[in-house]
Amino acid sequence: MTDLQNTILELIARGEPLVKTLVRLCLEVERIAPDVICSVVSVDEAGCLHSLAAPSMPASYSAALDGIPIGAQVGTCGAAAHLVREVVTPDIAADPDWEGYRHLVLPLGLGACWSSPIKDSRGAVVGCFGFYFREARGPSRTEREIVNQCLNLCSIAIDRHRRVVERERRALTDELTSLPNRAAFNAALGELDCDAPGTWAICLLDLDNLKVVNDTFGHQAGDDLLVHVAQRLARVARPERVYRVGGDEFAIVVHRPEALADLEKLAETYLAALGGVADCAGNVVAPRATIGMAVVAVGDRVAERVRQNADFALYHAKETGRGGFVRYWPGIGTRMTRRLTAIREVDAALREGRIIAHYQPVIRLETGGIVGVEALCRMRLGNKLISAAAFHEATTDAHIASALTEQMLTHVAADLRTWLDMGIPFQHVGVNVSSADFHRGGIMPILARTFEAQGVPLQHIVLEVTESVYMGDDAGVVQRAVAELRERGVRVALDDFGTGYASLTHLMSVPVDYIKIDKSFVDRIDVHGPSQAIVEGVVGIAAKLGMGIVAEGIETEAQSRLLRDLGCELGQGHLYSPAIPGADAGAIMLERAEGVPASGNERRRTI
Repeated sequence: MTDLQNTILELIARGEPLVKTLVRLCLEVERIAPDVICSVVSVDEAGCLHSLAAPSMPASYSAALDGIPIGAQVGTCGAAAHLVREVVTPDIAADPDWEGYRHLVLPLGLGACWSSPIKDSRGAVVGCFGFYFREARGPSRTEREIVNQCLNLCSIAIDRHRRVVERERRALTDELTSLPNRAAFNAALGELDCDAPGTWAICLLDLDNLKVVNDTFGHQAGDDLLVHVAQRLARVARPERVYRVGGDEFAIVVHRPEALADLEKLAETYLAALGGVADCAGNVVAPRATIGMAVVAVGDRVAERVRQNADFALYHAKETGRGGFVRYWPGIGTRMTRRLTAIREVDAALREGRIIAHYQPVIRLETGGIVGVEALCRMRLGNKLISAAAFHEATTDAHIASALTEQMLTHVAADLRTWLDMGIPFQHVGVNVSSADFHRGGIMPILARTFEAQGVPLQHIVLEVTESVYMGDDAGVVQRAVAELRERGVRVALDDFGTGYASLTHLMSVPVDYIKIDKSFVDRIDVHGPSQAIVEGVVGIAAKLGMGIVAEGIETEAQSRLLRDLGCELGQGHLYSPAIPGADAGAIMLERAEGVPASGNERRRTI
């Protein structure tokens, strides 16, 4: 008996699988007591039996036991688990508790059974250890001694197994949502078959408003939002598994043929399931999400490639319009590669001080005098200067966009200090800002810190904001920031006016000081009637709202003349000057700059 105990404890200590350990236990017991056949069953949380080890019984018998609920009249093991005590059945053929089950064992030449409950460290029944006898009888004294020792060994083995399973469950489960986590998702990817194109797909879903909820209502509300989304996705995706793979990102591996046949409909189903408000820490929040999907295709040798493709699709969906769905197509990968390359190049330029500011003069069309300049970002690449248009994809990264703005403001503040010391009577410098600048802590603290360090008044600054920034301002972050900027004396221009959606709506919700008419209208103003009509209308609206107007991209005298005739006072473009270095801009302003207006309304209209 000591050898039996040592053998099984060694297997447990080595971490051998539970089934392997218990099969060895049964075989060792049958070697010691050749007149018996051993069986070990487990009892799950629902109170159902499952065979763990019965090496001398046919597999069909073990399969027949699987999932049977325990009960006082469910054979010997079922009764022992239910009654929490040993049960002896000396004659299976005559025992009514075996009605409905005796046909499973009598053909095997087994006539009696004895079963004892296995308890865990807390005293709960977790299984049963059974002896089957060929003749009608009960257990002997020696057999009882064997079973007493085996019950303890089974309890130790099952307890250890459950601890291991629980550790693995925790390692593979997201604590907040109880969904499988990224580690579980990675494990699932490793089991996918890439040799069968079209048989599965990966869906990545990204929450669009988690950060806004966290910033507005607090992190408890954000956590509640994640739980609501997890529960809704789990219900709609069933039987597919939903994984939480990041802070605000979820993944689903789609296998069902009917779902794969129409991925757009599937995405709509997922998005619809998220619809409807949720109570998040006492606040009413409507979850919003964006989806990217990719199907395993010919040439996808590993599942990680499909996941990357789904990532590309998700990024593309977020860049082109949040709240929708994009299915991967090969061109997306090329575009994302370009984007990542641009991000790396700009990041390196920022660290190495290769981002500089050039300036394009803003001209009073009637007189040709310079009233200000627009600061334009340039990147040194070897002996070349690269314009911002060449690396604009990098600015889709919020960190890069904010770092570019901060470095540009530093350059502009230093140049303004130089110009002020030279006595140049310039009026303003326009600086472009992005959505990230408003959402990553706000633009005002950076602006104040940078210009105060140089002793430059904020009244010389015009922040140029594109319509796309306003379009993503559902939470009112930009609107509040613009109001604060204007209160502090910083002027704001609506840049690229006319290229976005519902531009006039923006003028009502977020008042600005200036409107900059986009180059696309100026390009055709002398040959295209609608462009001319739109510019004329915008000039009239701006005049009634007390806003200044600047036309961008003027390249010909004909364009300049027609803009003057339509009432546009200010403009910029290659007709007058390209973007030039700070020293050159200072020199040209020293020669042609108009004086600074005296006061409020005049300052706003004159720019």
